Amino acid sequence: MGNLVAIVGRPNVGKSTLFNRLTNSRKAIVSSEAGTTRDRQYGKCEWNGREFSVVDTGGWVVKSDDIFEEEIRKQVIVATEEADLVLFLVDVMTGLTDWDEDVAMILRRTKLPVILVANKADNYDQYSDAAEFYKLGLGDPHCISSATGSGTGDLLDLILENLKGDDSDQAEEGIPRFAVVGRPNAGKSSLINAFIGEDRNIVTEIAGTTRDSIYTRYTKFGFDFYLVDTAGIRRKNKVTEDLEFYSVMRSIRSIENSDVCILMIDATRGIESQDMNIFQLIQKNNKSLVVVVNKWDLVEDKDQKAIDTFENAIRKRMAPFTDFPIIFASAVTKQRIFRVLETAKQVYLNRKAKVGTSKLNEVMLPLIEAYPPPSIKGKYIKIKYCMQLPNTQIPSFVFYANLPQYVKEPYKRFLENKIRENWNMTGCPINVFIRQK
Repeated sequence: MGNLVAIVGRPNVGKSTLFNRLTNSRKAIVSSEAGTTRDRQYGKCEWNGREFSVVDTGGWVVKSDDIFEEEIRKQVIVATEEADLVLFLVDVMTGLTDWDEDVAMILRRTKLPVILVANKADNYDQYSDAAEFYKLGLGDPHCISSATGSGTGDLLDLILENLKGDDSDQAEEGIPRFAVVGRPNAGKSSLINAFIGEDRNIVTEIAGTTRDSIYTRYTKFGFDFYLVDTAGIRRKNKVTEDLEFYSVMRSIRSIENSDVCILMIDATRGIESQDMNIFQLIQKNNKSLVVVVNKWDLVEDKDQKAIDTFENAIRKRMAPFTDFPIIFASAVTKQRIFRVLETAKQVYLNRKAKVGTSKLNEVMLPLIEAYPPPSIKGKYIKIKYCMQLPNTQIPSFVFYANLPQYVKEPYKRFLENKIRENWNMTGCPINVFIRQK
């Protein structure tokens, strides 16, 4: 599975702009206010047929003068622990600062490849100004302008040269991979230990290529799958004890390497922004989802009403994707642990669901006729035929319409919900495409 590239540097050197350029998105909100937006810092970049993930560390800084520097230092350390390559951004216009020297000091100590990128070099005169960055001891500064894009192609070539080729996971194909994710202390390790039990000899471990994802083969009680385990492997740096950024960087790998994500939520804390960050990563990667509310044994009133309230709260926060199983469990007392595995297995099978074309049309067309897409500017939209696309990663359905550009998001959601009502695709993302007939 892919490599992870982290962009580091002090505020306002253009990290988000570079991130947008690499991931072809306008997602990161760019403004001169230090420490803008959060969940927009992760995306995929494709170049010359290879894909890697990019993380912009910039959005994780809390604005306040005293902890500001400390925060960035922490992030640089986390980035060097979790990524495969670091892009260190400096600003030609401002020139060398003490800050840059601080960061360079941390980067010189790592064994990772570091590429020094001199940004805002909008004309050739500034290329010569970049020479002062040789002082940082990180090799040649590569001049680019992330605003205009000049120099970024060469930079991408360089990134690919420095990333190790994928020796692809040695995990066998066709066997589902489950990742247990969640923020620190939600009970990931306890859950994995509860699955595996003390008799670990049943288990074969294969280290994946990606930094420390270990695939643990699980074959008990008629199950056969890999657990993607990235929890508790690496030493926890004192620095990164409570860092939200840390748990996100850590989760990226496990999520990308898995088919089904088991998202752990701590029953005693409810849903927090960090859970949402991880949920968004799962969605961006189109992974199947099982939510486990752990530490249920610690909750006082465990009646049905409490369960319903909790479930509704979770689904409301994660809307519009609400069709996923929620299991109330306890890794410590092993309550409903088995259910978690059965559900994960079922959700994995749901990804492979195939719906026959004739059956699909027979069910969906009358529904569409009863609730057609709203007409726009007096034009009526007709959908006459639909089918499931073959060989896709997740179930994907295409509806042929006369005016596909007028079918809006809410109606696609309506179609998706009807598909879900008639076929079991719980826990699994679905694509709905509208095409010209």
